[in-house]
Amino acid sequence: MTDGSLVSVRLLVFRVGTLACAADVDQVREILPRLPTTRIPGAPPVVAGLVNVRGTLVTVVEGWRALGLPPLSPTASPDAGVFGSTIILELGKGEDTGNGGQGAGRKLIGFTVDEVMDMLAGGETTLEDRTGLPGVDPTLVRAVGRRNGELFIVLDVAALLGPILTS
Repeated sequence: MTDGSLVSVRLLVFRVGTLACAADVDQVREILPRLPTTRIPGAPPVVAGLVNVRGTLVTVVEGWRALGLPPLSPTASPDAGVFGSTIILELGKGEDTGNGGQGAGRKLIGFTVDEVMDMLAGGETTLEDRTGLPGVDPTLVRAVGRRNGELFIVLDVAALLGPILTS
C-alpha cells in the first residue's frame, strides 16, 4: 500500500485496550452500547456470544482477543458493570442490493471496543504503509494513521474477522 491510497476513505477510530484502531466507515452498520451476549457452546474463546439486534442474531467477537491483546481489566466479570461499545460491522462481497442494506453474501458481526473516539474523513489524517508495527500482526493492518499526534492502525476487517465467521 502506498501513501495516499486511502485518502478518500472515511474512518471510525476506536480504542481496544490501549491500542487505537480504525475501520472503514462503509463497513460500520451501527454502534451500540456494549450488549450482554448469549454464550455459544463450543465457540472459540474469541467469540463472546450472540446478540439480538432488532430481530437479527449477530455473532459478537471480543476485540481484545481478536487482536491478541491482554484484557484491559483482568478482573472483569460478566456480572460487573460492562463498559465500551459493540460495533456492528458488515463483511462480505457484493454491493448493496436494496434488501435492507444486507447485500448478497454480506454478514453482520459485532466487535467489542473499549471506546469509540472519532470519525475521520480522508483529508483529516495522513496514512502510511503498514511496515514496522511492533506487536501487531501486519496481515491485519491496511495502514497506519496519525490523529492529533497519536498513531492508530487501520484494520483489515475482513482479514481479522473473516476466519472467525468460517470457524
